[in-house]
Amino acid sequence: MTQPTSATERQYHDERMGRADFNESPFVVAWEVTYACSFACKHCRADAQHQRNPQELTTTECYRLIDRIADFGKPILIFTGGDPMMRRDLFDLIAYATQKGLRCSLTPTATTLPTIERLTKAREAGIRRVALSLDAPTPEAHDDFRQVNGSWERTMRILHDVQAVGMSAQVNTAVARFNLHLLPAMVPFIQEVQAVQWSVFFLVPTGRAQIEWMISPEEHERMFNWLYDLSSQAPFDIKATAAPMYRRVAIERKRAEQSTGQPITFQGAGFQYADGLNRPTKGVNDGNGFLFISHLGEIMPSGFLPVSAGNVRTDDVVQVYREHPMFKDLRDPSKLKGRCGRCEYKDVCGGQRGRAYAVTGDYLETDPVCVYQPKTV
Repeated sequence: MTQPTSATERQYHDERMGRADFNESPFVVAWEVTYACSFACKHCRADAQHQRNPQELTTTECYRLIDRIADFGKPILIFTGGDPMMRRDLFDLIAYATQKGLRCSLTPTATTLPTIERLTKAREAGIRRVALSLDAPTPEAHDDFRQVNGSWERTMRILHDVQAVGMSAQVNTAVARFNLHLLPAMVPFIQEVQAVQWSVFFLVPTGRAQIEWMISPEEHERMFNWLYDLSSQAPFDIKATAAPMYRRVAIERKRAEQSTGQPITFQGAGFQYADGLNRPTKGVNDGNGFLFISHLGEIMPSGFLPVSAGNVRTDDVVQVYREHPMFKDLRDPSKLKGRCGRCEYKDVCGGQRGRAYAVTGDYLETDPVCVYQPKTV
């Protein structure tokens, strides 16, 4: 790779070369505390079921897991599911994690469970941010996606309630063929609930999600450029989830701005908010800054790359993240194959490993929805 020649390029060079922290500790740990959920969303990564699995980690096992996660150096801990609100000990687990110094966020399902009272308990236990899924600007499209009538209206109410009880709100939106054309109309609703972040999830065909529901590589590229343009004026942070290629687009756009004399801004590279869940400047990818724990205690690179490297009941989660061959390969850009392996952006992007695995069966292969053709041979 050529050496950086501008201040902009030097910043990105420093980001993509500084990998030591992610070798030692994830920036985010997503913990699927339960498999249970009363929804049956079309694209559910977890393929969640209506009842809790009796083999879920016990409260005591959960406390032990939190102890070890804290030994990573206090990453963000996301309580997710399924619907985490379906665990009766949820607030005890959050309070314990908070006592250990972890920065906690919560992703409930838009059922009747996230009442004002329960949201207040979540805040008192230590939750800093609550993320809910809103996949369309109209009840009809969203409810069809989530397969629950009334879920759009309930989601909007809960997002307003999150603000009312003093927590930050985040909106998660899955991008698929069903709703791609509706995304520009989402912006006013993100603003209405005063969300600090819009996390735009680009579909990974795992769980219930199907390969044919993914948008095309060209549509991904147009969407990345639209998000970049929006980031320069939106009052909320924008995060392209399961789409590290967005960082390549951001670099290219910033270089173009610099060449035309426009002011260089770094929207989309990591805002910092008062809730303390600061985005890293480095890109987070499956197993590379990101760790997933399933409801059964399986240790995985992410929920989108559901390949187990061990189990917290029998293995040390810290050692697995740092030393397991799969995790080490995922943090080594030289192991990437195909176009991803030849790409000059592989250090800062690396492609979405879960999508590569879902489509090709090899998590080191090319991300099939990236349109970019590497300049290197």
